[in-house]
Amino acid sequence: MSNSNRPSRNILITGGAGFIGSNFTHHWCERYPNDRVVVLDALTYAGNAATLADLEIKPEFCLVEGNICDRGLVDTLLRDEAIDTVAHFAAESHVDRSILGPDAFVQTNVIGTFTLLEAFRHYYPTLTNAGKSGLFLHVSTDEVYGSLEPDDPAFSETTPYAPNSPYSASKASSDHFARAYFHTYGLPTIITNCSNNYGPYHFPEKLVPLVCLNILLGKPLPIYGDGLNVRDWLFVRDHCRALDTVIHTGKPGETYNVGGNNEVANIDLVKMLCALMDELAPNLPTRPSESLITYVQDRAGHDRRYAIDATKIKTELGWEPSVTVEEGLRQTVEWYLANESWWKPLLSADYQKYYDRVYQVAH
Repeated sequence: MSNSNRPSRNILITGGAGFIGSNFTHHWCERYPNDRVVVLDALTYAGNAATLADLEIKPEFCLVEGNICDRGLVDTLLRDEAIDTVAHFAAESHVDRSILGPDAFVQTNVIGTFTLLEAFRHYYPTLTNAGKSGLFLHVSTDEVYGSLEPDDPAFSETTPYAPNSPYSASKASSDHFARAYFHTYGLPTIITNCSNNYGPYHFPEKLVPLVCLNILLGKPLPIYGDGLNVRDWLFVRDHCRALDTVIHTGKPGETYNVGGNNEVANIDLVKMLCALMDELAPNLPTRPSESLITYVQDRAGHDRRYAIDATKIKTELGWEPSVTVEEGLRQTVEWYLANESWWKPLLSADYQKYYDRVYQVAH
């Protein structure tokens, strides 16, 4: 269906000022300029209103600061904005933070998702009575499946859940609620489980932006354990295309795994970033950047390998990744080099204390 004859949507994007959510919000606003787009975000440390500043002038866009656990607010937004599509990104998402303080992960990821589902369940008859369809897209992670050995097959949609961190356990719980609301109440929910995302607007606690910014600042590049933990890397804009596809052609009640087909060990990824920074960044305080690599004590319960089998979304919906990890990392490095005004304000004293507590490296 072309954009010109596609029915317009009123979409609520939770966590739309965060990393994946903001990239998706930009994608949706650019691709479907006539849709009503409402972003609900608590604007905590990883949610940045500045990321959406260029959208504020659009009459069809609205940013609401608020918590997904606020049932009254969610009810009001669904009703007043005549929402037909919920794209649920809002989550506490960093494993290290979940180890240090799991409470927030249960509150946001479990209770928050439950609150949204309950609100949408009670609102949904308004849509059906008006002859409209609706959808609740729940965006999740491959970490719910646990850890793979080197020769294990990649995670598929039928892989049993085996979460190993408070973060992944909270996301597994939210997945189960989304599935249960389809089977119990007939609510049109779809779950997606993605591999590690990277790209623009990424808060610098995660590996790729942390490495880029630490190189620019001449700080150590902390590598957990032996650095041989393997992840499947997915460029965030490819992920946004996948979610767009799922919303328009996915089947309610289904789960779709979204992967990048780019399995890379952490140490190799860091060395790729070092080479790109040495090539693209002028006046680095330390060269070569690889000399900043510092091995630190491994994370508790650190999963050894993740890999996504994205056969289902390719064969049933026609999506596959278009960006190689080499291309995506180059675009990402170029973005951080060109957007110091976005990331520099994030490096607060509180962030520095957190960094020191997690990685325990000398400066």
